[in-house]
Amino acid sequence: MINIVLFGPPGAGKGTQAAKLVEKYGIRHISTGDVIRAEIKAGTELGKEVEAYTSKGHLCPDRLVIDIIADYVAAHRDVKGNIFDGFPRTTPQAEAFDRMLSECGLDVTLMTSLEVPDEELVERIVLRGKESGRADDCDIDVIRNRIAVYKEQTAVVADYYAAQGKYYPVNGVGAVDEVFCRLCGEIDKALTRK
Repeated sequence: MINIVLFGPPGAGKGTQAAKLVEKYGIRHISTGDVIRAEIKAGTELGKEVEAYTSKGHLCPDRLVIDIIADYVAAHRDVKGNIFDGFPRTTPQAEAFDRMLSECGLDVTLMTSLEVPDEELVERIVLRGKESGRADDCDIDVIRNRIAVYKEQTAVVADYYAAQGKYYPVNGVGAVDEVFCRLCGEIDKALTRK
């Protein structure tokens, strides 16, 4: 089973690229952001708990996210592979994720990260907010905080996967298809090594 961890700061294009990767490789996509937004929209207890964090641009506590992912992996054991978009976001999550996958006889194939300069990220997110109406995409202070939180808490996960020889950064600037070709190149290299 292919398990790709797709990284990048908010606005890097993870969702766009994940959709293209799903089509090319025949694997499933799980976006913790989408799952969390669905929980919030449904008004579940988990959604209410999560919204208290996300509305301020903060990350959800590890225990909430790990529970969501564990349920997903358990329910989708028969798939060809997965793209995990937005997970793991912290080193403790990555460690818990590896343990969870190992218990299922699985592992992370590679972690790839879309690298985009901060100012371009802010521009992309503001534009996305105008189109989607998402409140967290319209407030520049919240956007900058999300990027800062990503750098402080999430980007360090790259070190965790680099230590395993599984980290592959990709230039996330350019046309969608150009970035996609770069991603596929890294994925194909990782698959030939597996």
